[in-house]
Amino acid sequence: MANVITVSALNRYVKSLLEEDGNLYDLALRGEIANFVRHYRSGHLYFTLRDENASVKAVMFRQNAQRLSFTPREGMRVVVRCRVSLYERDGAFQVYVTDLFPDGVGSVQMAFDQLKEKLAKEGLFLQEHKRPLPKVPACVGIVTSRTGAALQDVLNVAGRRWPLGRILLAPVNVQGEQAVDSMVAALAALARDGRPDVILIARGGGSREDLWVFNSEKLARAAYASPVPVVSAVGHEIDYTILDFVADLRAPTPSAAAELIFPDVRELEREIYIFSKNIQAIMQNRLEICYNELNTARQLCQQLSAERLCDARKARLDAVKPELKQVAQRVLEARVRQLGAAAALADGLSPYRVLARGYAMVENDAGRLARVEELKPGQRIRLKGHERYAACLVERIEQEGTNGEKSQEL
Repeated sequence: MANVITVSALNRYVKSLLEEDGNLYDLALRGEIANFVRHYRSGHLYFTLRDENASVKAVMFRQNAQRLSFTPREGMRVVVRCRVSLYERDGAFQVYVTDLFPDGVGSVQMAFDQLKEKLAKEGLFLQEHKRPLPKVPACVGIVTSRTGAALQDVLNVAGRRWPLGRILLAPVNVQGEQAVDSMVAALAALARDGRPDVILIARGGGSREDLWVFNSEKLARAAYASPVPVVSAVGHEIDYTILDFVADLRAPTPSAAAELIFPDVRELEREIYIFSKNIQAIMQNRLEICYNELNTARQLCQQLSAERLCDARKARLDAVKPELKQVAQRVLEARVRQLGAAAALADGLSPYRVLARGYAMVENDAGRLARVEELKPGQRIRLKGHERYAACLVERIEQEGTNGEKSQEL
């Protein structure tokens, strides 16, 4: 009867056999990724590697996964470098992956495509986010190497096209491990400075590896978040980077970027000349309109002048004067007739006519007419006749009535 061993001993033994086989220690496998999982806490990658007829479980630990320049995906065909072993606890036969490469597409290109797709889905490439460049920038910030040819190209074009502009340089490393952080810090510094109207990120030509730093997600997000419009001018015309898609404007070369950013002073002079001629023409046209309006107003004022108004009123007055005279004459004659009638009536009622018939009026010492009941004994009065006056003294007299009674009268 065979020896009885434990399951743990079996798994340990099989694992040792696999790991002692030199052919299984550094193995290259081609297959398709399935059941891909990235553990959220550990960062390990777990997946199945399969072909048309078989499959094997695979694991890639975090320290190896962090070196990948792209993200593995479900269904991706890959080539892996691995070692074969056994997971003792579960007795699971699996491979431990140290490197992973796309099969048929380079990892660099895949990483580029994946990041481009990711940022595009987030809207970082949308045209509506692109901001227009200022027509006449007062200050231009440049993020590039202090010693690179790109800076000299930009300065030469700027001096020729727009010598009045100011340039603010933020020197950076444009390749190497520190390049991305250096450019991100330069973008932030120029934005805080507040003077630049536009920021140019530039680098001359180079290999794809030399330009790879401009495919950084960190740099792309910094350019997208910049409050100042960003122009990308990296490499040559055929070179495209992630930064080119995020920037507000992409130029094929640093010199071309300078042509786009800096206005041509001669063109501006020509535009100013045209503007000045147009302004003069508009002002002349406006002056002519005002002159015509003034003439019209002057003629109207002459028609409405005080002398003309008086002449017009005088003519109207002369026209109605005869009629006014006739009306006035008729009114006067009517009033004369009314006065004559009133005078005749007054004359008929005049007390002087009564005096002329021999009567007299009694006046008191104040010269006012007095009635008999107002007279008192001893009072001096004056009798006024038609042509004579008589001064009298009032006395009381007694006379006998018809009934034998005596009465006293004045």
